[in-house]
Amino acid sequence: MAGSRLEKIGTIFSRTSGLIQTGALNFEDRPLWYDIYKAFPPKEEPKYDRPIPNMKLKQIFYKEDKIRALFHRNNKQIGAINLFSAGKSITQRFIDTYVTLLEQYKDREEVSEEQLYKEAIDILNKGHQLQRDTALDSETISLSSAYKEARRKMNNINLKDIFQ
Repeated sequence: MAGSRLEKIGTIFSRTSGLIQTGALNFEDRPLWYDIYKAFPPKEEPKYDRPIPNMKLKQIFYKEDKIRALFHRNNKQIGAINLFSAGKSITQRFIDTYVTLLEQYKDREEVSEEQLYKEAIDILNKGHQLQRDTALDSETISLSSAYKEARRKMNNINLKDIFQ
């Protein structure tokens, strides 16, 4: 037996409005997006049979995306990131180091991408060893202690404050 073909009749907003009007759906049980859609309707209704607009999509790539991809391709086991730390992630530190080296060697054409990568990794490893020795590395925090810290911070949040 074939599935429902109701998606071809009207829009999701008109179908939801119909359910609310007939009482099949309580107004209090309406979806979260319903009020937003009602306040800010789209310029063109998203109908099933609307033709696809013929427009060129922009490529959204930043300069550091290529560097980030190179780093993550070669370093698959980076570990957890503590989102509560004020310091930079290891990926961001690598990008900063790589860009700094790129600026230093921009006049030299014989420096390859691989050489820059190796030198940036060496600098990061030296810096990482120094931080371990001085116990300042924020990324060596264990997952369990990071979880405990996050739970402690979550306990201080009042839901009334969020919705005001």
